[in-house]
Amino acid sequence: MTAYTTVLFDFSGTLLRVEPAETWLRAVLRETGTPMAEDEIARTARALEEAGALPGGPAPRELPAELADAWRIRDRTPELHRDVYTGLSRRVALPDPALHDALYDRHMTPAAWQPYPDALEVLRELRARGLRVGVVSNIGWDLRPVFRAHGLDPYVDAYTLSFEHGVQKPEPELFRIALDALDAEAGRTLMVGDDRRADGGAAVLGCAVHFVDHLPAGLRPDALRGVLAAVTAPA
Repeated sequence: MTAYTTVLFDFSGTLLRVEPAETWLRAVLRETGTPMAEDEIARTARALEEAGALPGGPAPRELPAELADAWRIRDRTPELHRDVYTGLSRRVALPDPALHDALYDRHMTPAAWQPYPDALEVLRELRARGLRVGVVSNIGWDLRPVFRAHGLDPYVDAYTLSFEHGVQKPEPELFRIALDALDAEAGRTLMVGDDRRADGGAAVLGCAVHFVDHLPAGLRPDALRGVLAAVTAPA
């Protein structure tokens, strides 16, 4: 068995899960003091989810042609990320146009994210075994405050975020940057993610890859523990 020295993790759908669309919408309505009938909240939340407006949630059921090019590279800059997701949100009628930006802003807050039940346990154990840990994410904003708020940050040695480098998974360059930040060898690194295409890109460099399912946190209580079974302490 390979004696791994390093584990790289994806963010959304791997270590943490974004809140459900209805919870997301309710939070923004509450924060902005915007009234909406109960049946309208449920209907609007479903429409936003189908539109793909919640970052970290389901992809758009139908991607508008005018957003197709930007969608493919949305994680390369903060501006693209916001423009794409607020563009998707604007396909759904809301009582105040300002709510589209408010919804986007909400998803960047720690309250919008829930760690998977075993995330802290697994990160803590990896640190105890002497392995280095990195987070490699396709994202348009700084997720470090989310990790700090949920107590995960002390167990992460480096963050490699697409918007900070202008490249995104599965491009090998983003994984190479992550490996360099941790002084890691690809052949002794395990990449953990939920997206077989994006996260599987690490295999091009020689990293092993371990996949988990992108499920609600309550339905995936212990999948990350499989990472512990896949690694051994460095020799």
